[in-house]
Amino acid sequence: MQEPTKYDSVYWVEVDRIQPNPYQPRREFEEAALKSLAESIRQYGILQPLTVTRKEVEKADGGIQSIYELIAGERRLRASKLIGLREVPVVIRAGEHTDKMKLELAIIENLQREDLNAIDRAKSFQQLVEEFGLQHNEVAAKIGRSREYISNSIRLLALPEAIQQAVVDKQITEGHGRALLMLNDRPEERDTLFKEIVLKKSTVRMVEQLARRIATDKIRKHDKTPEMMQLEKSLTETLGTRVLIENRPQGGRVLIEFFSPEDLSHIAAMIAERQEAQAHMSKEAEAAVEEVREASMPIHPNTTQLGHETPASESDDELSTVTNFVV
Repeated sequence: MQEPTKYDSVYWVEVDRIQPNPYQPRREFEEAALKSLAESIRQYGILQPLTVTRKEVEKADGGIQSIYELIAGERRLRASKLIGLREVPVVIRAGEHTDKMKLELAIIENLQREDLNAIDRAKSFQQLVEEFGLQHNEVAAKIGRSREYISNSIRLLALPEAIQQAVVDKQITEGHGRALLMLNDRPEERDTLFKEIVLKKSTVRMVEQLARRIATDKIRKHDKTPEMMQLEKSLTETLGTRVLIENRPQGGRVLIEFFSPEDLSHIAAMIAERQEAQAHMSKEAEAAVEEVREASMPIHPNTTQLGHETPASESDDELSTVTNFVV
């Protein structure tokens, strides 16, 4: 947007007579940032005038009153109200009062200052497309961006409201959002991955790789038996992270996802604990089987019993003579 220059006439207008721009693309204004700006204005004043349009409206008593509608400078106006300023400097733009022009100017101003978050920017682009009939390449030409940039921004609006709000709240980035779009046809997996991003602070690259793998796994899923799918689910629940089983003509592989060295150590410890517990259970089972086997072994007279000592009453001398032999 063209900034006011020294050749523009600057007017002082009461803040109560300035209406907000109905096409303002920004929906989020951080309170802390507004207070900081208000304190700066208190000390140094408004260094750059607001940009407005003017229109004449008829008053209730039949008179004419000038009303000003904001094009650019919403944060400055809000900050001025916070510290109780009665008037602010403005530059009046003539001939720029169409709704499309107001939206275009507001978007361009925010983009130039990088004030818009990704979701508000996407909604603004969509508004230009739907309400004013512009093509993506036309929107791109107006703001000096590529057509792909416009299209990819608008695609973010296909995400659920909760994920969009997470982008606005800076819980996840725009890049995370684009990666999650790959799983839009698999909402359960997408929502699970979203929670993992927020919980484990995964990088965009890691999320892209995982989303791509899950999307590819959908194609390969017909190669898995129900038993393999159940095992995959069981391992995922046991280890607390996503586990994928890939079936191949010659064997296959098990993929266990982790998001940090600590996460990997935790998974390894869980596997080691389960192996140790199973080994302990195996030993106990073997001991129990041996006890049952020994307890159930019958004892027959005049025969040698495995595992039992020869009765003490029979001496070696008696065994070597025929004194007690009878027919």
